[in-house]
Amino acid sequence: MVKLEPVTGDPAQLRAAYACFPSGVTALCALDGGEPVGIAASSFTCVSIDPGLVSVCLRNSSATWPRLRRARRLGVSVLAEHHGDACRALSSKDGDRFAGIDWTAYTEGAVFVRDAVAWLECSVEEELPAGDHAIALLAVHALRAAPGRRPLVFHGSRFRRLVTA
Repeated sequence: MVKLEPVTGDPAQLRAAYACFPSGVTALCALDGGEPVGIAASSFTCVSIDPGLVSVCLRNSSATWPRLRRARRLGVSVLAEHHGDACRALSSKDGDRFAGIDWTAYTEGAVFVRDAVAWLECSVEEELPAGDHAIALLAVHALRAAPGRRPLVFHGSRFRRLVTA
């Protein structure tokens, strides 16, 4: 039998358990007033094929999500294993988040990180409250994939690489 511990309310307890689950990392970006804005998110999930829907969870305290949510189109870039520095930059609180990041803007205002594993042009379909986060359901309008590239993987609070078994 597995012996479980009651949830204590200490955020570190939940973070330690959540860190056991490896995830890919995405960059969620758009133009706002002609300038790129973006965040890194490891909570990206494929939701539906028909229609094409994905989701991402965003902190309620985020100052960037309100800017992104009002964009006509959002760019979701599935980051490649060499994008660790880009992920750190997009996660920073201060400075130019796009310094040193090779990016491009699409015609509808979505911003994409170059050399990613996949790119999805999306719009906000729905937003649902979920504790200290919001779940954004995004409709996929256009995409491109580069399946030969290896993704950036986040596990145990650090970046990892996939290896062939």
